[in-house]
Amino acid sequence: MDNNTGLKHTTFYAIGLSYKKADAEMRGKFSLDEKSKENLLFQAKNEGIEALILTSTCNRTEIYGFAQHPFQLIKLLCENSQGTVEDFQKVAHVYKNKEAINHLFRVGTGLDSQILGDFEIISQIKNSFVASKKLGLANAYIERLVNAVIQASKRVKNETEISSGATSVSFASVQYIMNNVEEIGSKNILLFGTGKIGRNTCENLVKHTKNDHIVLINRTKEKAEKIAGKFNLIVKEYADLQLEIQKADVLIVATGAQNPTIDAGVLNLKKPLLILDLSIPKNVNENVSSIDGVSLVHLDYLSQVTDETIEKRKLHIPAAEAIINEIITEFMSWTKARKFAPTIHSLKEKLALIKQSELNYQRKKLDNFNEEQAEIISNRIIQKITTHFANHLKDEGTMVDESIEWIEKVFRLNN
Repeated sequence: MDNNTGLKHTTFYAIGLSYKKADAEMRGKFSLDEKSKENLLFQAKNEGIEALILTSTCNRTEIYGFAQHPFQLIKLLCENSQGTVEDFQKVAHVYKNKEAINHLFRVGTGLDSQILGDFEIISQIKNSFVASKKLGLANAYIERLVNAVIQASKRVKNETEISSGATSVSFASVQYIMNNVEEIGSKNILLFGTGKIGRNTCENLVKHTKNDHIVLINRTKEKAEKIAGKFNLIVKEYADLQLEIQKADVLIVATGAQNPTIDAGVLNLKKPLLILDLSIPKNVNENVSSIDGVSLVHLDYLSQVTDETIEKRKLHIPAAEAIINEIITEFMSWTKARKFAPTIHSLKEKLALIKQSELNYQRKKLDNFNEEQAEIISNRIIQKITTHFANHLKDEGTMVDESIEWIEKVFRLNN
């Protein structure tokens, strides 16, 4: 599985952390905004990393790429986030070679999502690959791997029911609001920020509650106006935030800020307020809970959806895993063939030289030498010999590196 593209002793790794071991606060430390992602890619390029892609969502931050040692990738993550190596060691995972490949397939097909069957991550993986390729950080191996994961994601989505039913964090948010706020259709709802989950939550609230006075505030008003047009929201100035919070019955916070944007100091309330913090890192300070009438619900709580839909989805895990295993097997065959292809090519050239030498000898020795026939027969023999070697190298039980070394030694392919 070690890379065979010019750099010696590089191995494919998947390093990072997810909701499984890291809480929202810790995930917030390692989250990467667009600028941090860009800086990380430039640093990787400057440090001689051959190929990598990275993802950073509310549920995980991970790097998949080649390195001589995983610490090269861990260092990149820690130097471009608020996380430390000590933090990483407490909550992170490091996968190598086939384990790393398996992990990326499970992530990309929704099997490793916080809500089973959530496929939003696949678009992140696609975008990550595009960004890496622009900087020359995506080699043929990474490109083939990402395409295989995309193929698996499509097949799992189309051929199984693992994403059936309406279950996502945004759906769970709407369910929670509708279950806990009476007459929601007539209530004042304020969306602060333009994060994807927040936008989806508001879109679903518009659909399911017929509420036509949802207000959107964002630091960049142009961005707010663009989104508001899609979802029929009212846009207010950022300067009006405190006033609009006082009017609100429900506040949905979905900003991309690295530090809390809402705390007890900005709340001067005259009535009860339900706050949903749908951000990683957390954008609402826990101190708001000390104010009478305030209920604070965070993304992690909403993600703990274990209803009937999830239980039904679990039944389709074996079918999804069968698809993944099939595509991984194809990918592994490709990587193996890619590794020994140069050796088979060199072997064929060596045998062609031997053939030519022997034909030259026979041409001088035999008066009625049938050159055309000899050419056909010898070429068929060369094809059969190289096919035998290729089949041996493809075999599951073959030690590819040792076999390549043996073939090169016996036929003196490096001479």
